[in-house]
Amino acid sequence: MFQTFDSPASPAQGPGRLALLRSALAQAGLQGYLIPRADAHQGEYVAARDERLQWVTGFTGSAGFCIVLPQIAGVFIDGRYRTQVKLQVDLGHFTPVPWPETKPGPWILQNLTAGVIGFDPWLHTADEVEKIQADLQGSGISLRAVDNLVDTIWPDQPAAPQGKVFVHPDSLAGETAFAKRARLAEALQAAGQAAAVLTLPDSICWLLNIRGADVPKNPVVQAFALLSARGEVELFIDPAKVDATVTAHLGSGVRLHDPAGFIPALKALSGPVRVDKATAPLAVSTLIAQVVWGDDPCRMPKAAKNSAEIAGMREAHLRDGAAVVEFLAWLDAQTPKGGLSEIAVVQALEGFRRATNALHDISFDTICGAGPNGAIMHYRVTEDSNRAVGQNELLLVDSGAQYRDGTTDITRTIAVGDPGPEARACYTRVLQGVIAISRARWPRGLAGRDLDPLARQALWMAGQDFNHGTGHGVGAFLSVHEGPQRLSRISEVPLEPGMILSNEPGYYREGAFGIRLENLIVVQVADLIGDHRDQLAFETLTFAPFDRRLIDIDQLSVGERDWLNAYHAQVLAHLAPRLSDFALTWARHACAAL
Repeated sequence: MFQTFDSPASPAQGPGRLALLRSALAQAGLQGYLIPRADAHQGEYVAARDERLQWVTGFTGSAGFCIVLPQIAGVFIDGRYRTQVKLQVDLGHFTPVPWPETKPGPWILQNLTAGVIGFDPWLHTADEVEKIQADLQGSGISLRAVDNLVDTIWPDQPAAPQGKVFVHPDSLAGETAFAKRARLAEALQAAGQAAAVLTLPDSICWLLNIRGADVPKNPVVQAFALLSARGEVELFIDPAKVDATVTAHLGSGVRLHDPAGFIPALKALSGPVRVDKATAPLAVSTLIAQVVWGDDPCRMPKAAKNSAEIAGMREAHLRDGAAVVEFLAWLDAQTPKGGLSEIAVVQALEGFRRATNALHDISFDTICGAGPNGAIMHYRVTEDSNRAVGQNELLLVDSGAQYRDGTTDITRTIAVGDPGPEARACYTRVLQGVIAISRARWPRGLAGRDLDPLARQALWMAGQDFNHGTGHGVGAFLSVHEGPQRLSRISEVPLEPGMILSNEPGYYREGAFGIRLENLIVVQVADLIGDHRDQLAFETLTFAPFDRRLIDIDQLSVGERDWLNAYHAQVLAHLAPRLSDFALTWARHACAAL
């Protein structure tokens, strides 16, 4: 099994570790300390060594941070984790803080009158630090870069990851690493910049057509790189990760260095050097003589997938869709018998994916929430929390896979027995959001924030909503969460052809049930109609039926019903040749026209 069911942290551990940290703060002459969920590479997912937020607080979410002050320790969490955090931290010692509604600067001002707050400059971006400093200006409270204090009190901190690097074939990448380096170098030359600093693992992997195993569920390698305006790359990486095959693949234009050489190399740079203020650690910019703020040069090219990457993603989704349908057919046969647990469901789903003989890994720990656990948006089942799948309730299963040709992410909410009319009404509104995004056409130049309301309209009309974005970017055999593209109220990045995103509205009723439905979609140039305006549209990559038992047909418009019937017909046509006789019989019923 790729997924395990251990409990990595416990609320009981938090108070003692918080006391140790406060003692370390006092010895350092500090009144506070910032603990992010981040590493020096600023990727969303971190290795075990960098799970400092989890180790101190017990909170295991993929985003958030803690601000420790003398009398209060605030755990800042976004809308996805409002329920989860209350279950994972000791509420007598840690205070959940709604973020981004509550900004760290104003919160600090409310809870501290004066003093110095420490932070590790390798774990925070310049953008983050600058915003907090602006809010603290003139208050008598300041920030100070210090060595990492959590590391000083963590006696059994895991070692740095040692995953091996491997080559990502040009046939799947759709462009050689040499061509990518040359293309990006031209952009640096045109901007009058001598070099760019790369700190994001997925940027480095994309640029050099390599993959790794340093971060669970994400095939990335942790390294730093300098891309020169000549197209040459200085790669700072543990030499034990790179074998002769990879070295030959990288070629003479990529020079390998020990990670210890990164800081001296930054200090030796001359001329204007591009640094991404939003993703590079603050420490990087303090070491460079002439910093020019600018976007990571890999992020937008990586986000707009080429034809080979899209073809690989299509094939990966057909393979994965067949595995998911086999699973759904199995699940429908098993649930009436009773006796299933959340862990058993997770194990079965991974088994069907393994049966493809192409599974590299899962793309994240499967979220399998039965009944009220479905309302915990990023719930991870453990041996301690494992719940039986009951009758007459909803089961939410959010999962994905890493195949060499693509990354998948799919969510389906399934009826077990009869969950009742209210659950069906809510499910149908969420489905209407999926359909609205899927059918959208829009003028080129619009961003994710412009489309996000389409997924919420049916819920809004019922006085309901969901506290997360409608969709995140997805990499091609890279990170399942990829920026900068998003379907979100706060996303200002224009959508471009080739960008792949998730389409996943939801609805969550704490203590009762959760509903989320998710397909992956890719931005395409829309067919010319009407005035022949330049428009974009989505192609759906994911193929698996929605649960017809949970759809209130009377809530759907004619257009919505037509889309759903056409989608289910596509599911059956695409997947039928890949299904067992048992799953095909089930799929014919599941995909029948409404």
